[in-house]
Amino acid sequence: MVSPSSKKRVDGRLPNVLRPFHAQWDPMRFSLSSLILYMGDTAVLCSVSIEESVPKWLKGQGKGWLSAEYRLLPGSTPQRQSRELLKLSGRTQEIQRLIGRSLRASLDMGLLGERTLLIDCDVIQADAGTRTAAINGSWMVLQKGLQNLLLDGVINENPLTRQVAAVSVGLVDGMPLLDLNYQEDSRADVDLNVVLDQNFNFLEIQGTAEKKSFSRQQFYQLLDLAEQGIKTLHSNQLLVLDQKD
Repeated sequence: MVSPSSKKRVDGRLPNVLRPFHAQWDPMRFSLSSLILYMGDTAVLCSVSIEESVPKWLKGQGKGWLSAEYRLLPGSTPQRQSRELLKLSGRTQEIQRLIGRSLRASLDMGLLGERTLLIDCDVIQADAGTRTAAINGSWMVLQKGLQNLLLDGVINENPLTRQVAAVSVGLVDGMPLLDLNYQEDSRADVDLNVVLDQNFNFLEIQGTAEKKSFSRQQFYQLLDLAEQGIKTLHSNQLLVLDQKD
């Protein structure tokens, strides 16, 4: 059996290595914060805005809310994506709910007050891992946007209580791989998306046996690989935030 740490992939990475991670800050001047996050050839435009209101069911409780929207932009894939206007696909709804759940788990809504944070994730280029890239970028713009609200005196304390990052892992030809690109993702026997906080506690796991079933041992192996990747992603997020400061 070939060691998973020695066999190289089509893009030259080892199985336990992430794609290159970098960001371009503030492409949108009117949002609280925005960036384009690049994870390999996947690029996602993430931004955060604020409304001085909450959904009706939250009014009068002194708590805030966060909602997220996600779209694949036309031209982000080899075959042009039609704009989703009146009816969202099941995939789009699933992904934006995942982003929203992951980020709400990082907030103390009582410290936000009766305000709504609006996260927008628009995929500029898709090479797999768009949902995980969207979560990683959204957490960074959320952190920066809340810092801006603090500086402006809109809030008195930062409601962000956790660092959140996400990564994909999968089995391709029986080999556990970290942060799959499209070529790998399209051939994966098993596909997992994992969201963890800074203490490596789980916020979400999405797992699918695409072609073959998988064992508990393989599941744990993939989770270990995801934890290793997210440790690096947490460091990358903080490094990009420091560069912004």
